[in-house]
Amino acid sequence: MAVNTLETKAHELLGQLNPGKLAAVVQLLEVMVHNDDIEDSDTLSAAEARAIAEADEWSKHNKPIPHEQVLAAFGLSVGEWEKMCREP
Repeated sequence: MAVNTLETKAHELLGQLNPGKLAAVVQLLEVMVHNDDIEDSDTLSAAEARAIAEADEWSKHNKPIPHEQVLAAFGLSVGEWEKMCREP
């Protein structure tokens, strides 16, 4: 779809939302726009650098947690996870 067509459709749909849902969409759009700025950055924020350092330190003293175990904690199998990844 052309950008102009997408913008027209977005405006059309936004006009149909109640104030609460419109506020949620605005918040989502703000997060998406902000995340684009962050993703385009080549530098880490102080919080990101700290999180990486903490993860590196943790991994020095702990065994890795198998992917299967993490999924099981959420009640999922590897097959279910792979199926979810393939679904649009």
